[in-house]
Amino acid sequence: MKWNGSRVLVTGGAGFIGSHLVRKLVSEGATVRVADHLSRGSAANLQDILNEVELLAVDLTDPHNCEAACKGIDHIFHLAASVGGIQYIKKENVGGSTPSLLMNTNILEAARRNDIQHILFASSACVYREKSLALNNFVEEDAYPAQPATTYGWAKLMGEIQCKSYYLDYGLRSCSARIFNAYGENESFDAKSAHVIPSLIRKAINYPEERFLVFGDGKQERAFLYAKDCVEGFFRCMDCIEDGSPINLGSTEVISIADLATKIIELSGKKIEIEFDPSGPQGTHRYCADTSKMEKVLKWKPPTPFAVGLKNTFDWGRRILVAA
Repeated sequence: MKWNGSRVLVTGGAGFIGSHLVRKLVSEGATVRVADHLSRGSAANLQDILNEVELLAVDLTDPHNCEAACKGIDHIFHLAASVGGIQYIKKENVGGSTPSLLMNTNILEAARRNDIQHILFASSACVYREKSLALNNFVEEDAYPAQPATTYGWAKLMGEIQCKSYYLDYGLRSCSARIFNAYGENESFDAKSAHVIPSLIRKAINYPEERFLVFGDGKQERAFLYAKDCVEGFFRCMDCIEDGSPINLGSTEVISIADLATKIIELSGKKIEIEFDPSGPQGTHRYCADTSKMEKVLKWKPPTPFAVGLKNTFDWGRRILVAA
């Protein structure tokens, strides 16, 4: 798809992945409107391009705000959601579902009324349930029979169902990208809701003032997707999928949390003692994306090696945290 001259709405565009997406769209010549509540995202994430985008600081659980945000728009990337790290999504029930369900419904209704050409819905690996104690290589069909472990996962699954329904009933073209463990610059370091990589980076940089505590026994396994690669995957989804179907976006480069912690310690240059906390929230024990459909349909693999993306993220984190 040629983005030059297109009018694009990015919900959650001041957040982690959204800010990378907005920056890429601007560089491609798109006219970009960002709709973000700024409760988790920040205008600082877009500081260098704020004069090149339209920023609406709005609550998208209000349908009137969604209607205004969609006026005059061609394409939508819907990333806004009630989101956080494992500590957040394991504790939240209503908070993990209701805001997202409202936003998804409001955006799709506004998109229908405003004749939006195409919408990408940012879904999540959290739609899957753990199958076994072995490494779970989730294929798209594994989402059913549905049994997500959190209300956050249920909200994402319902968003996918809504996208499919709006395509079947109204012809609204869409795709649902199931993101597996995105990481990178502009992630939140908040101690209560940070994902594992920014959380460990913060602990390493602050050590010894902050303990280097790892939830679980460190044997959990993940494959992480660099945020800039995730954005490229979004573009590929928009080019290749229009019937609301879901597709995994992830890497196959699997690493244990203990090895991840060791790599972050090496980047810090410090002598740090890892403390494991088996009582802490761990999430699904071992999982990554089966990327067969991604590679076949999108004709694409994430190009950034994990070692490169992790160093980029750590260097960014050190600049941010040391300057704070």
